[in-house]
Amino acid sequence: MADFDILISGGGVAGLTAACIFGNAGFTVLCVDPAAPITDREAEGSDLRSTAFLQPAQALLTRAGIWDRLAAHATPLETMRIVDAGGVEATPRLVRAFAADELSDLPFGWNLPNWLLRREMLARIGELSSVQFRPGTGTGDLLTRDDEAIVTLSDGARVTARLVLAADGRNSPIRRAAGIDVCTTRYGQKALAFAVTHPIPHENVSTEIHRSGGPFTLVPLPDHEGMPSSAIVWMERGAEAQRLAALNEAAFEAEMNIRSCHILGPLTLASRRTVWPIITQRADRMSAQRVALIAEAAHVVPPIGAQGLNMSLADVAALLDLAEKSPETLGDTAMLDAYHRARHADIVARTVGIDLLNRASMVDAQPLRDARAMGLNALYALAPVRRGLMRLGLGARGHKAAD
Repeated sequence: MADFDILISGGGVAGLTAACIFGNAGFTVLCVDPAAPITDREAEGSDLRSTAFLQPAQALLTRAGIWDRLAAHATPLETMRIVDAGGVEATPRLVRAFAADELSDLPFGWNLPNWLLRREMLARIGELSSVQFRPGTGTGDLLTRDDEAIVTLSDGARVTARLVLAADGRNSPIRRAAGIDVCTTRYGQKALAFAVTHPIPHENVSTEIHRSGGPFTLVPLPDHEGMPSSAIVWMERGAEAQRLAALNEAAFEAEMNIRSCHILGPLTLASRRTVWPIITQRADRMSAQRVALIAEAAHVVPPIGAQGLNMSLADVAALLDLAEKSPETLGDTAMLDAYHRARHADIVARTVGIDLLNRASMVDAQPLRDARAMGLNALYALAPVRRGLMRLGLGARGHKAAD
């Protein structure tokens, strides 16, 4: 008999969420990660990015008993606003807002800081007797058989599990051990992530500003020290991102205020800056014998349209549905083949679509920027197309909304 039903390699947001979800469903879970999660905003190395949980993801977290811990910290996203500032001057020349109330009485999603997500996920794991979390422990050798997987951990222990979930990032050691290849696209881009305060309330509007180099995205956060606050992801070509990251605070604030087009008034840094590489990556398969890939082990996309972690939670939801439908077949070949079929085509479509959006946002030539603005205007003007794009962005099959 296996030591655990599920071994999760990776204690990031996706891995901890999966541990909570499967533990809440009654499966025995061991989650390991070579690094201890950082759960303090001000601590060195904390993840200052934020995650927008779209409607299907929020429903999954509610089902797993996690959402009650997160709701008080979450900022609703009522409107997704796209600003084209691709003219000769860095000023808005086209603003289009996609409102959630066109689809339903719920927001598009709810935004939370990643460091806080880790804190609350760990607290939830502490409430689940069926889940163990071992920070400071990684995975080593992987041996799979018809009925179980044997994983050697970095502390020398050997653990057996019916299913191994690879949630261990874009350089996943479990994926590599399982012999699954990936296709990677590099853009020469990096993203700066940080938080700001501003005098104009965000009114629960998430804003993507497009000029060149990549989008400048402001995502609503709760007030910080009595001021409206937003999380920012600023994508630029690599050399420019590194130049910006090296600026002193005053010079950086001057640059970011030009790039923000003063949409929310003067922005003031409210955190340190972190820099993240931008790639698109997709695994050739979602599974191997006794192994399932989720999150960045399976797919990495640029941070556009709040797709990244929501795709990851769609992976978890698909696995959970299969596991609950037939618990006795957890991790067998038929289940994992069904998981691959359930997720791979959608992931291919989304990675291709986000790749195209990112390339469009990067363009420098003025005629191409003009064409981008005309395309946005044409898509927005057609109400059925606009609503279809919003539903596609939510990732909800069969999403109930009034036309």
